Amino acid sequence: MRIDDYLRQTLAERLRRLGVEREVDSLPLDKPKLPEHGDIAATVALELARELRKPPRAIAEALTAEPFDPNYVESVEVAGPGFINFRVSQRYLRRLVAEILAQGEAYGRSNWGRGRRVQLEFVSANPTGPLNVVSARAAAVGDVIANLFEAVGYRVEREYYINDAGRQVRLLGMSVSSRYMALFGIDEPFPEEGYHGEYVRDLAMEIRQEYGDRFVHMPAEERQQQLTQIALEKMIRQHQEAMRAYRVHFDVWFRESELRKANAHLEVLEEFKRRGLAYEQDGAIWFKASQFGDEKDRVLVTREGEPTYFLVDIAYHRNKFERGFDLVYDFWGPDHHGYIPRMKAAVQALGIDPQRFQVNIIQQVNLLRGGEVVKMSKRAGQIIEMAELIEEVGVDAARFFFLMRKMSAPLDFDIDLAKQQSEENPVYYVQYAHARICNILRFAEERGLQLPAQANFDLLREPEEFEVIKNLMDFPEVISGAARFLEPHRLTTYLQELAASFHRFYHRHRVVGEDPELSAARLCLTEAVRIVLANGLRLIHVSAPERM
Repeated sequence: MRIDDYLRQTLAERLRRLGVEREVDSLPLDKPKLPEHGDIAATVALELARELRKPPRAIAEALTAEPFDPNYVESVEVAGPGFINFRVSQRYLRRLVAEILAQGEAYGRSNWGRGRRVQLEFVSANPTGPLNVVSARAAAVGDVIANLFEAVGYRVEREYYINDAGRQVRLLGMSVSSRYMALFGIDEPFPEEGYHGEYVRDLAMEIRQEYGDRFVHMPAEERQQQLTQIALEKMIRQHQEAMRAYRVHFDVWFRESELRKANAHLEVLEEFKRRGLAYEQDGAIWFKASQFGDEKDRVLVTREGEPTYFLVDIAYHRNKFERGFDLVYDFWGPDHHGYIPRMKAAVQALGIDPQRFQVNIIQQVNLLRGGEVVKMSKRAGQIIEMAELIEEVGVDAARFFFLMRKMSAPLDFDIDLAKQQSEENPVYYVQYAHARICNILRFAEERGLQLPAQANFDLLREPEEFEVIKNLMDFPEVISGAARFLEPHRLTTYLQELAASFHRFYHRHRVVGEDPELSAARLCLTEAVRIVLANGLRLIHVSAPERM
Protein backbone atom coordinates (compact mmCIF):
# COMPACT_ATOMS: atom_id res chain seq x y z
CA MET A 1 0.00 0.00 0.00
CA ARG A 2 1.22 3.51 -0.84
CA ILE A 3 1.76 5.84 2.08
CA ASP A 4 -0.85 8.34 0.84
CA ASP A 5 -3.44 5.55 0.80
CA TYR A 6 -2.39 4.39 4.28
CA LEU A 7 -2.57 7.90 5.77
CA ARG A 8 -5.95 8.66 4.20
CA GLN A 9 -7.47 5.37 5.33
CA THR A 10 -6.09 5.78 8.84
CA LEU A 11 -7.28 9.39 9.15
CA ALA A 12 -10.71 8.48 7.76
CA GLU A 13 -11.09 5.72 10.35
CA ARG A 14 -10.09 8.05 13.20
CA LEU A 15 -12.47 10.72 11.90
CA ARG A 16 -15.32 8.20 12.02
CA ARG A 17 -14.61 7.72 15.70
CA LEU A 18 -15.02 11.48 16.08
CA GLY A 19 -18.37 11.26 14.31
CA VAL A 20 -17.17 12.62 10.97
CA GLU A 21 -17.71 10.76 7.69
CA ARG A 22 -15.34 11.62 4.86
CA GLU A 23 -14.56 9.90 1.57
CA VAL A 24 -11.05 8.55 1.82
CA ASP A 25 -10.01 10.01 -1.54
CA SER A 26 -11.18 13.48 -0.55
CA LEU A 27 -8.83 13.90 2.42
CA PRO A 28 -6.15 16.40 1.40
CA LEU A 29 -2.46 15.64 1.78
CA ASP A 30 0.19 18.20 0.88
CA LYS A 31 3.93 18.50 0.72
CA PRO A 32 5.18 21.00 3.33
CA LYS A 33 6.90 24.02 1.84
CA LEU A 34 9.90 23.57 4.16
CA PRO A 35 11.50 20.09 4.48
CA GLU A 36 12.14 20.62 8.19
CA HIS A 37 8.36 20.54 8.68
CA GLY A 38 8.22 16.94 7.49
CA ASP A 39 7.49 15.01 4.33
CA ILE A 40 3.65 15.01 4.21
CA ALA A 41 1.15 17.40 5.79
CA ALA A 42 -2.56 16.87 6.48
CA THR A 43 -4.85 19.90 6.89
CA VAL A 44 -8.06 18.06 7.71
CA ALA A 45 -8.16 19.37 11.30
CA LEU A 46 -8.21 22.97 10.05
CA GLU A 47 -11.11 22.19 7.71
CA LEU A 48 -13.20 20.49 10.42
CA ALA A 49 -12.94 23.18 13.11
CA ARG A 50 -16.29 24.79 12.27
CA GLU A 51 -18.11 21.49 11.79
CA LEU A 52 -16.88 20.01 15.09
CA ARG A 53 -16.89 23.35 16.93
CA LYS A 54 -13.47 22.65 18.33
CA PRO A 55 -10.08 24.32 17.94
CA PRO A 56 -8.28 22.71 14.96
CA ARG A 57 -5.24 21.94 17.12
CA ALA A 58 -7.42 19.92 19.50
CA ILE A 59 -8.82 17.97 16.53
CA ALA A 60 -5.29 17.34 15.21
CA GLU A 61 -4.17 16.09 18.63
CA ALA A 62 -7.14 13.71 18.78
CA LEU A 63 -6.30 12.35 15.34
CA THR A 64 -2.66 11.73 16.31
CA ALA A 65 -3.22 10.41 19.84
CA GLU A 66 -2.69 6.81 18.70
CA PRO A 67 0.62 5.79 17.09
CA PHE A 68 0.95 5.28 13.34
CA ASP A 69 2.40 2.19 11.70
CA PRO A 70 6.24 2.48 11.82
CA ASN A 71 6.39 0.70 8.48
CA TYR A 72 5.09 3.96 7.05
CA VAL A 73 5.59 6.76 9.57
CA GLU A 74 8.77 7.59 11.45
CA SER A 75 7.28 10.49 13.42
CA VAL A 76 4.26 12.78 13.53
CA GLU A 77 3.76 16.20 15.08
CA VAL A 78 1.01 18.76 15.37
CA ALA A 79 2.24 22.18 14.29
CA GLY A 80 0.88 25.71 14.24
CA PRO A 81 -2.90 26.05 14.44
CA GLY A 82 -3.50 22.39 13.59
CA PHE A 83 -1.27 21.05 10.81
CA ILE A 84 -0.42 17.35 11.08
CA ASN A 85 3.12 16.80 9.79
CA PHE A 86 4.35 13.29 9.02
CA ARG A 87 7.92 12.17 8.56
CA VAL A 88 8.11 9.05 6.40
CA SER A 89 10.06 6.06 7.68
CA GLN A 90 13.24 5.03 5.89
CA ARG A 91 11.84 1.51 5.87
CA TYR A 92 8.98 2.67 3.64
CA LEU A 93 11.22 4.74 1.38
CA ARG A 94 13.48 1.77 0.68
CA ARG A 95 10.49 -0.46 0.04
CA LEU A 96 9.07 2.09 -2.37
CA VAL A 97 11.96 1.62 -4.82
CA ALA A 98 11.01 -2.03 -5.29
CA GLU A 99 7.33 -1.12 -5.64
CA ILE A 100 8.06 1.37 -8.43
CA LEU A 101 10.13 -1.22 -10.28
CA ALA A 102 7.31 -3.74 -9.95
CA GLN A 103 4.55 -1.33 -11.03
CA GLY A 104 6.43 0.28 -13.93
CA GLU A 105 4.07 2.31 -16.13
CA ALA A 106 1.23 1.84 -13.63
CA TYR A 107 3.07 3.70 -10.86
CA GLY A 108 1.33 6.95 -10.03
CA ARG A 109 -2.10 5.91 -11.24
CA SER A 110 -5.18 5.59 -9.03
CA ASN A 111 -8.90 4.94 -9.36
CA TRP A 112 -10.74 7.69 -7.50
CA GLY A 113 -12.48 8.65 -10.77
CA ARG A 114 -14.31 5.31 -10.47
CA GLY A 115 -15.02 4.99 -14.15
CA ARG A 116 -17.24 8.07 -14.35
CA ARG A 117 -17.65 9.45 -17.87
CA VAL A 118 -16.07 12.83 -18.46
CA GLN A 119 -16.08 14.96 -21.58
CA LEU A 120 -13.47 17.62 -22.26
CA GLU A 121 -14.05 20.10 -25.06
CA PHE A 122 -11.02 22.22 -25.86
CA VAL A 123 -9.38 24.27 -28.63
CA SER A 124 -12.58 24.45 -30.79
CA ALA A 125 -11.05 27.28 -32.82
CA ASN A 126 -13.11 28.82 -35.61
CA PRO A 127 -12.09 27.18 -38.91
CA THR A 128 -11.74 30.58 -40.52
CA GLY A 129 -7.98 30.83 -40.08
CA PRO A 130 -4.87 29.00 -38.88
CA LEU A 131 -4.58 27.87 -35.28
CA ASN A 132 -2.83 30.45 -33.12
CA VAL A 133 -0.59 30.18 -30.05
CA VAL A 134 -3.52 30.42 -27.62
CA SER A 135 -4.97 27.38 -29.40
CA ALA A 136 -1.60 25.66 -28.98
CA ARG A 137 -1.68 26.34 -25.26
CA ALA A 138 -5.30 25.18 -25.03
CA ALA A 139 -4.45 21.99 -26.92
CA ALA A 140 -1.57 21.13 -24.57
CA VAL A 141 -3.55 21.95 -21.43
CA GLY A 142 -6.74 20.15 -22.47
CA ASP A 143 -4.87 17.10 -23.72
CA VAL A 144 -2.86 16.72 -20.53
CA ILE A 145 -5.87 17.22 -18.25
CA ALA A 146 -7.58 14.45 -20.22
CA ASN A 147 -4.52 12.23 -19.67
CA LEU A 148 -4.53 13.06 -15.96
CA PHE A 149 -8.23 12.23 -15.68
CA GLU A 150 -7.58 8.85 -17.27
CA ALA A 151 -4.67 8.29 -14.87
CA VAL A 152 -7.01 8.70 -11.88
CA GLY A 153 -9.73 6.42 -13.21
CA TYR A 154 -12.14 8.49 -15.30
CA ARG A 155 -13.40 7.42 -18.72
CA VAL A 156 -12.55 10.41 -20.88
CA GLU A 157 -13.77 11.66 -24.24
CA ARG A 158 -11.96 14.53 -25.98
CA GLU A 159 -14.03 16.74 -28.26
CA TYR A 160 -13.38 19.55 -30.73
CA TYR A 161 -16.39 21.71 -31.63
CA ILE A 162 -16.26 23.01 -35.20
CA ASN A 163 -18.09 26.30 -35.79
CA ASP A 164 -18.76 25.52 -39.45
CA ALA A 165 -21.87 27.68 -39.85
CA GLY A 166 -22.88 31.31 -39.53
CA ARG A 167 -21.58 34.72 -40.48
CA GLN A 168 -17.85 34.17 -39.86
CA VAL A 169 -17.79 31.18 -42.20
CA ARG A 170 -19.61 33.17 -44.89
CA LEU A 171 -16.99 35.93 -44.51
CA LEU A 172 -14.24 33.36 -45.07
CA GLY A 173 -15.91 32.24 -48.32
CA MET A 174 -16.34 35.83 -49.51
CA SER A 175 -12.69 36.60 -48.68
CA VAL A 176 -11.45 33.55 -50.59
CA SER A 177 -13.75 34.35 -53.50
CA SER A 178 -12.32 37.87 -53.81
CA ARG A 179 -8.73 36.55 -53.79
CA TYR A 180 -9.66 33.76 -56.22
CA MET A 181 -11.17 36.17 -58.74
CA ALA A 182 -8.13 38.43 -58.44
CA LEU A 183 -5.98 35.53 -59.70
CA PHE A 184 -7.93 35.80 -62.98
CA GLY A 185 -7.58 39.58 -63.11
CA ILE A 186 -11.18 40.18 -62.03
CA ASP A 187 -11.91 42.69 -59.29
CA GLU A 188 -14.45 41.44 -56.74
CA PRO A 189 -15.00 43.65 -53.67
CA PHE A 190 -13.32 42.31 -50.57
CA PRO A 191 -15.71 42.05 -47.60
CA GLU A 192 -15.32 44.88 -45.13
CA GLU A 193 -14.81 42.48 -42.18
CA GLY A 194 -13.10 39.77 -44.23
CA TYR A 195 -9.90 37.84 -43.50
CA HIS A 196 -6.71 39.49 -44.74
CA GLY A 197 -4.04 36.94 -43.86
CA GLU A 198 -1.73 35.44 -46.45
CA TYR A 199 -3.37 32.07 -45.80
CA VAL A 200 -6.50 33.35 -47.65
CA ARG A 201 -4.41 33.92 -50.79
CA ASP A 202 -2.92 30.43 -50.30
CA LEU A 203 -6.42 28.94 -50.18
CA ALA A 204 -7.41 30.81 -53.35
CA MET A 205 -4.29 29.57 -55.17
CA GLU A 206 -4.92 25.97 -54.06
CA ILE A 207 -8.48 26.20 -55.36
CA ARG A 208 -7.30 27.59 -58.70
CA GLN A 209 -4.76 24.76 -59.01
CA GLU A 210 -7.40 22.12 -58.23
CA TYR A 211 -10.44 23.58 -60.03
CA GLY A 212 -9.04 26.04 -62.57
CA ASP A 213 -11.58 28.69 -63.63
CA ARG A 214 -14.63 26.55 -62.80
CA PHE A 215 -16.08 29.22 -60.48
CA VAL A 216 -15.18 32.35 -62.42
CA HIS A 217 -18.37 32.58 -64.50
CA MET A 218 -20.79 31.61 -61.77
CA PRO A 219 -23.12 34.17 -60.18
CA ALA A 220 -21.30 35.74 -57.22
CA GLU A 221 -23.61 34.27 -54.59
CA GLU A 222 -23.31 30.72 -55.96
CA ARG A 223 -19.53 31.05 -56.32
CA GLN A 224 -19.15 32.29 -52.75
CA GLN A 225 -21.29 29.47 -51.40
CA GLN A 226 -19.21 26.82 -53.15
CA LEU A 227 -15.89 28.42 -52.24
CA THR A 228 -17.06 28.72 -48.64
CA GLN A 229 -17.49 24.96 -48.40
CA ILE A 230 -14.21 24.18 -50.16
CA ALA A 231 -12.22 26.66 -48.06
CA LEU A 232 -13.95 25.50 -44.89
CA GLU A 233 -13.07 21.83 -45.45
CA LYS A 234 -9.47 22.76 -46.23
CA MET A 235 -9.19 24.76 -43.00
CA ILE A 236 -10.75 21.94 -40.96
CA ARG A 237 -8.23 19.47 -42.43
CA GLN A 238 -5.44 21.90 -41.55
CA HIS A 239 -6.65 22.02 -37.94
CA GLN A 240 -6.92 18.24 -37.77
CA GLU A 241 -3.45 17.73 -39.22
CA ALA A 242 -2.01 20.35 -36.85
CA MET A 243 -3.50 18.55 -33.85
CA ARG A 244 -2.14 15.18 -34.98
CA ALA A 245 1.33 16.65 -35.45
CA TYR A 246 1.01 18.19 -31.98
CA ARG A 247 0.22 14.74 -30.51
CA VAL A 248 -3.35 15.67 -29.61
CA HIS A 249 -6.05 13.13 -30.36
CA PHE A 250 -9.74 14.04 -30.40
CA ASP A 251 -12.35 11.30 -30.12
CA VAL A 252 -15.03 13.52 -31.66
CA TRP A 253 -14.97 16.42 -34.12
CA PHE A 254 -18.47 17.79 -33.61
CA ARG A 255 -19.91 20.10 -36.27
CA GLU A 256 -22.24 22.99 -35.49
CA SER A 257 -23.88 22.47 -38.89
CA GLU A 258 -25.16 19.06 -37.74
CA LEU A 259 -27.01 20.69 -34.86
CA ARG A 260 -28.57 23.19 -37.21
CA LYS A 261 -29.60 20.51 -39.73
CA ALA A 262 -31.31 18.57 -36.94
CA ASN A 263 -33.02 21.78 -35.72
CA ALA A 264 -31.67 21.04 -32.23
CA HIS A 265 -31.49 24.76 -31.49
CA LEU A 266 -35.15 25.23 -32.46
CA GLU A 267 -36.11 22.40 -30.12
CA VAL A 268 -34.39 24.27 -27.27
CA LEU A 269 -36.22 27.44 -28.27
CA GLU A 270 -39.59 25.68 -28.20
CA GLU A 271 -38.79 24.08 -24.85
CA PHE A 272 -37.88 27.44 -23.32
CA LYS A 273 -41.08 29.00 -24.72
CA ARG A 274 -43.17 26.14 -23.37
CA ARG A 275 -41.65 26.49 -19.91
CA GLY A 276 -41.99 30.27 -19.84
CA LEU A 277 -38.23 30.87 -20.05
CA ALA A 278 -38.33 32.82 -23.33
CA TYR A 279 -40.20 35.97 -24.29
CA GLU A 280 -40.45 38.45 -27.19
CA GLN A 281 -39.27 42.03 -26.90
CA ASP A 282 -38.22 44.60 -29.52
CA GLY A 283 -38.81 42.02 -32.25
CA ALA A 284 -36.29 39.57 -30.74
CA ILE A 285 -36.73 36.45 -28.59
CA TRP A 286 -34.97 36.53 -25.22
CA PHE A 287 -33.92 33.91 -22.65
CA LYS A 288 -34.64 34.70 -18.99
CA ALA A 289 -31.00 34.19 -18.07
CA SER A 290 -31.26 36.59 -15.12
CA GLN A 291 -33.48 34.03 -13.35
CA PHE A 292 -30.49 31.67 -13.28
CA GLY A 293 -27.74 33.97 -12.01
CA ASP A 294 -26.74 35.85 -15.19
CA GLU A 295 -26.56 39.63 -14.96
CA LYS A 296 -29.22 40.13 -17.64
CA ASP A 297 -31.43 38.30 -20.12
CA ARG A 298 -29.91 37.15 -23.42
CA VAL A 299 -31.09 37.14 -27.05
CA LEU A 300 -31.87 33.76 -28.58
CA VAL A 301 -33.27 34.95 -31.94
CA THR A 302 -32.49 38.37 -33.41
CA ARG A 303 -35.12 40.77 -34.71
CA GLU A 304 -34.07 39.64 -38.22
CA GLY A 305 -35.13 36.09 -37.27
CA GLU A 306 -31.54 34.75 -37.08
CA PRO A 307 -30.74 32.28 -34.26
CA THR A 308 -27.83 33.53 -32.18
CA TYR A 309 -24.65 31.55 -31.53
CA PHE A 310 -25.81 31.39 -27.93
CA LEU A 311 -28.97 29.50 -28.85
CA VAL A 312 -26.97 26.98 -30.88
CA ASP A 313 -24.48 26.65 -28.01
CA ILE A 314 -27.31 25.83 -25.62
CA ALA A 315 -28.43 23.06 -27.99
CA TYR A 316 -24.84 21.82 -28.19
CA HIS A 317 -24.51 21.57 -24.41
CA ARG A 318 -27.87 19.83 -24.11
CA ASN A 319 -26.55 17.35 -26.68
CA LYS A 320 -23.45 16.73 -24.51
CA PHE A 321 -25.46 15.76 -21.48
CA GLU A 322 -27.85 13.69 -23.57
CA ARG A 323 -24.82 11.58 -24.50
CA GLY A 324 -24.58 10.47 -20.87
CA PHE A 325 -21.52 12.26 -19.52
CA ASP A 326 -21.33 12.59 -15.74
CA LEU A 327 -19.13 15.67 -15.98
CA VAL A 328 -18.57 18.15 -18.79
CA TYR A 329 -15.57 20.50 -18.95
CA ASP A 330 -15.22 23.37 -21.42
CA PHE A 331 -11.89 25.13 -21.95
CA TRP A 332 -12.28 28.55 -23.55
CA GLY A 333 -10.01 31.36 -24.68
CA PRO A 334 -9.38 34.58 -22.74
CA ASP A 335 -11.97 36.57 -24.72
CA HIS A 336 -14.84 34.32 -23.55
CA HIS A 337 -14.82 35.11 -19.84
CA GLY A 338 -18.08 37.07 -19.97
CA TYR A 339 -19.79 34.16 -21.73
CA ILE A 340 -19.52 31.84 -18.72
CA PRO A 341 -22.48 33.10 -16.61
CA ARG A 342 -24.94 32.92 -19.49
CA MET A 343 -23.91 29.38 -20.44
CA LYS A 344 -24.09 28.24 -16.84
CA ALA A 345 -27.54 29.84 -16.64
CA ALA A 346 -28.62 27.98 -19.78
CA VAL A 347 -27.36 24.63 -18.48
CA GLN A 348 -29.24 25.18 -15.24
CA ALA A 349 -32.38 26.14 -17.18
CA LEU A 350 -32.11 22.80 -19.02
CA GLY A 351 -32.52 21.09 -15.65
CA ILE A 352 -28.91 19.96 -15.41
CA ASP A 353 -27.05 20.12 -12.08
CA PRO A 354 -24.63 23.04 -12.59
CA GLN A 355 -21.98 21.14 -10.59
CA ARG A 356 -21.71 18.76 -13.54
CA PHE A 357 -20.62 21.58 -15.87
CA GLN A 358 -17.36 23.50 -15.53
CA VAL A 359 -15.89 26.20 -17.73
CA ASN A 360 -12.20 27.08 -17.51
CA ILE A 361 -10.46 30.01 -19.17
CA ILE A 362 -7.02 29.47 -20.71
CA GLN A 363 -5.25 32.79 -20.66
CA GLN A 364 -3.27 34.73 -23.24
CA VAL A 365 0.22 33.82 -24.51
CA ASN A 366 2.99 36.36 -25.04
CA LEU A 367 5.79 35.14 -27.29
CA LEU A 368 9.17 36.62 -26.44
CA ARG A 369 12.23 36.78 -28.66
CA GLY A 370 15.33 38.55 -27.37
CA GLY A 371 13.24 39.72 -24.43
CA GLU A 372 10.80 41.54 -26.73
CA VAL A 373 7.19 40.57 -27.45
CA VAL A 374 6.64 39.08 -30.92
CA LYS A 375 3.64 40.99 -32.28
CA MET A 376 3.04 39.79 -35.83
CA SER A 377 2.79 36.56 -37.76
CA LYS A 378 4.57 36.20 -41.07
CA ARG A 379 1.53 34.67 -42.76
CA ALA A 380 -1.63 35.16 -40.76
CA GLY A 381 -1.84 38.88 -40.22
CA GLN A 382 -2.55 39.84 -36.62
CA ILE A 383 -2.53 36.32 -35.15
CA ILE A 384 0.64 34.35 -34.49
CA GLU A 385 0.34 30.90 -35.99
CA MET A 386 0.75 27.78 -33.92
CA ALA A 387 2.54 26.09 -36.83
CA GLU A 388 5.19 28.81 -37.00
CA LEU A 389 6.08 28.43 -33.33
CA ILE A 390 6.17 24.62 -33.35
CA GLU A 391 8.30 24.57 -36.49
CA GLU A 392 10.81 26.81 -34.71
CA VAL A 393 10.97 25.24 -31.22
CA GLY A 394 9.66 21.70 -31.76
CA VAL A 395 6.68 19.84 -30.32
CA ASP A 396 8.39 18.77 -27.08
CA ALA A 397 9.45 22.27 -26.09
CA ALA A 398 6.14 23.82 -27.16
CA ARG A 399 4.04 21.39 -25.13
CA PHE A 400 6.26 21.59 -22.04
CA PHE A 401 6.47 25.39 -22.05
CA PHE A 402 2.71 25.81 -22.52
CA LEU A 403 2.15 23.69 -19.41
CA MET A 404 4.51 25.52 -17.07
CA ARG A 405 2.04 28.09 -15.73
CA LYS A 406 -1.47 27.90 -14.32
CA MET A 407 -3.89 28.13 -17.22
CA SER A 408 -5.65 31.02 -15.44
CA ALA A 409 -2.47 33.13 -15.68
CA PRO A 410 -1.00 34.71 -18.84
CA LEU A 411 2.05 32.86 -20.14
CA ASP A 412 5.29 34.39 -21.36
CA PHE A 413 6.82 31.93 -23.83
CA ASP A 414 10.55 32.56 -24.28
CA ILE A 415 11.35 31.29 -27.78
CA ASP A 416 15.11 31.66 -27.30
CA LEU A 417 15.05 29.59 -24.10
CA ALA A 418 12.84 26.92 -25.67
CA LYS A 419 15.43 26.41 -28.42
CA GLN A 420 18.44 26.16 -26.10
CA GLN A 421 20.09 22.80 -25.62
CA SER A 422 21.27 23.51 -22.10
CA GLU A 423 20.27 22.91 -18.50
CA GLU A 424 18.61 26.34 -18.47
CA ASN A 425 15.91 24.96 -20.78
CA PRO A 426 13.42 23.10 -18.50
CA VAL A 427 12.34 20.47 -21.02
CA TYR A 428 15.94 19.79 -22.06
CA TYR A 429 16.89 19.50 -18.36
CA VAL A 430 14.21 16.87 -17.71
CA GLN A 431 14.86 14.92 -20.92
CA TYR A 432 18.60 14.99 -20.23
CA ALA A 433 17.99 13.34 -16.85
CA HIS A 434 16.16 10.49 -18.60
CA ALA A 435 18.88 10.16 -21.25
CA ARG A 436 21.61 10.24 -18.57
CA ILE A 437 19.93 7.36 -16.73
CA CYS A 438 19.71 5.34 -19.95
CA ASN A 439 23.42 5.96 -20.44
CA ILE A 440 24.17 4.77 -16.87
CA LEU A 441 22.19 1.58 -17.48
CA ARG A 442 24.10 0.95 -20.73
CA PHE A 443 27.41 1.58 -18.95
CA ALA A 444 26.47 -0.88 -16.20
CA GLU A 445 25.55 -3.51 -18.79
CA GLU A 446 28.90 -3.01 -20.52
CA ARG A 447 30.55 -3.67 -17.14
CA GLY A 448 28.57 -6.89 -16.82
CA LEU A 449 26.17 -5.49 -14.24
CA GLN A 450 22.54 -6.16 -15.13
CA LEU A 451 19.61 -4.48 -13.45
CA PRO A 452 18.98 -6.96 -10.61
CA ALA A 453 15.62 -8.52 -9.83
CA GLN A 454 16.30 -7.85 -6.15
CA ALA A 455 18.72 -5.65 -4.24
CA ASN A 456 19.66 -4.78 -0.68
CA PHE A 457 18.00 -1.37 -0.32
CA ASP A 458 19.25 -1.07 3.28
CA LEU A 459 22.49 0.09 1.64
CA LEU A 460 20.73 3.27 0.50
CA ARG A 461 21.65 5.61 3.35
CA GLU A 462 22.84 8.88 1.81
CA PRO A 463 20.75 12.07 2.18
CA GLU A 464 20.75 12.54 -1.62
CA GLU A 465 19.38 9.00 -2.07
CA PHE A 466 16.51 9.67 0.34
CA GLU A 467 15.86 13.02 -1.31
CA VAL A 468 15.40 11.25 -4.65
CA ILE A 469 13.11 8.59 -3.15
CA LYS A 470 10.97 11.22 -1.43
CA ASN A 471 10.53 12.92 -4.79
CA LEU A 472 9.51 9.59 -6.30
CA MET A 473 7.03 9.15 -3.43
CA ASP A 474 5.33 12.44 -4.36
CA PHE A 475 4.46 11.38 -7.92
CA PRO A 476 1.02 9.80 -7.28
CA GLU A 477 -0.08 12.83 -5.24
CA VAL A 478 1.15 15.17 -7.98
CA ILE A 479 -0.98 13.35 -10.55
CA SER A 480 -3.98 13.27 -8.23
CA GLY A 481 -3.70 16.96 -7.32
CA ALA A 482 -3.12 18.04 -10.91
CA ALA A 483 -6.25 16.15 -11.98
CA ARG A 484 -8.42 17.25 -9.04
CA PHE A 485 -7.57 20.94 -9.38
CA LEU A 486 -7.06 21.06 -13.18
CA GLU A 487 -3.45 22.18 -12.75
CA PRO A 488 -1.20 20.34 -15.22
CA HIS A 489 1.61 22.77 -14.40
CA ARG A 490 2.13 20.71 -11.23
CA LEU A 491 3.46 17.93 -13.43
CA THR A 492 6.08 20.00 -15.27
CA THR A 493 7.19 21.53 -11.95
CA TYR A 494 7.47 18.08 -10.42
CA LEU A 495 9.48 16.66 -13.32
CA GLN A 496 11.98 19.50 -13.00
CA GLU A 497 12.29 18.88 -9.24
CA LEU A 498 12.77 15.14 -9.73
CA ALA A 499 15.38 15.73 -12.43
CA ALA A 500 17.19 18.20 -10.15
CA SER A 501 17.27 15.77 -7.23
CA PHE A 502 18.62 13.02 -9.48
CA HIS A 503 21.30 15.27 -10.97
CA ARG A 504 22.41 16.21 -7.41
CA PHE A 505 22.59 12.55 -6.43
CA TYR A 506 24.51 11.68 -9.60
CA HIS A 507 27.11 14.43 -9.12
CA ARG A 508 27.86 13.34 -5.54
CA HIS A 509 27.70 9.54 -5.75
CA ARG A 510 28.78 6.89 -8.22
CA VAL A 511 26.00 4.61 -9.33
CA VAL A 512 28.26 1.87 -10.70
CA GLY A 513 31.17 1.61 -8.29
CA GLU A 514 33.45 -0.93 -6.66
CA ASP A 515 30.83 -2.38 -4.30
CA PRO A 516 28.57 -4.65 -6.40
CA GLU A 517 25.75 -4.73 -3.80
CA LEU A 518 25.66 -0.95 -3.45
CA SER A 519 25.87 -0.60 -7.24
CA ALA A 520 22.90 -2.95 -7.59
CA ALA A 521 20.81 -0.93 -5.11
CA ARG A 522 21.71 2.35 -6.78
CA LEU A 523 20.99 0.93 -10.22
CA CYS A 524 17.50 0.01 -9.01
CA LEU A 525 17.03 3.51 -7.60
CA THR A 526 18.22 4.98 -10.89
CA GLU A 527 15.82 2.81 -12.88
CA ALA A 528 12.97 3.86 -10.57
CA VAL A 529 13.74 7.50 -11.42
CA ARG A 530 13.76 6.65 -15.11
CA ILE A 531 10.36 4.97 -14.81
CA VAL A 532 8.80 7.98 -13.10
CA LEU A 533 10.38 10.48 -15.51
CA ALA A 534 9.08 8.42 -18.43
CA ASN A 535 5.62 8.11 -16.85
CA GLY A 536 5.45 11.87 -16.30
CA LEU A 537 6.69 12.74 -19.78
CA ARG A 538 4.20 10.26 -21.26
CA LEU A 539 1.35 12.03 -19.47
CA ILE A 540 2.30 15.32 -21.10
CA HIS A 541 3.07 13.67 -24.46
CA VAL A 542 6.69 14.81 -24.44
CA SER A 543 9.33 12.34 -25.64
CA ALA A 544 11.70 10.58 -23.22
CA PRO A 545 14.92 10.26 -25.25
CA GLU A 546 17.45 7.52 -24.47
CA ARG A 547 20.33 9.50 -25.97
CA MET A 548 21.00 13.22 -26.25
